[in-house]
Amino acid sequence: MTIVNFTPWSALFGGALIGLAAAGMWWLLGRLAGVSSILGTTLISRGEDFAWRAAFIAGLFLAGLAAVVLFPGEVQFNLEAGYGQLLLGGALVGLGTQMGSGCTSGHGVCGVSRLSPRSIVATLLFMVPGMVTVYFWVHQS
Repeated sequence: MTIVNFTPWSALFGGALIGLAAAGMWWLLGRLAGVSSILGTTLISRGEDFAWRAAFIAGLFLAGLAAVVLFPGEVQFNLEAGYGQLLLGGALVGLGTQMGSGCTSGHGVCGVSRLSPRSIVATLLFMVPGMVTVYFWVHQS
């Protein structure tokens, strides 16, 4: 594996923005920025609860759209898998977030920063297998 375009400053800036957004949700709304929970409960929520959830999800899509428009050619998307694999992967991620009571953003960003033991264990349980998989994928004979 060759890293062609490692940009630590943009990674640091992006991570800081994610942390700021998570802290802002906690301070302003008293809510964790767990994307799977927000997405999963949007359709069953009503009124003010629905409004902030819908705005959060719309913001995710609009931020991606803004990046494509503001930085043409910089944001690339290549779907190497078929749509069936994409749907299966999405279903497995959804199942995993239900089984783990949250997703990477909820546990990895919000839970670990609050020193939640459950989130620390959950983060280790999804990070370590990912690291092992990448190691074997990269170092296969």
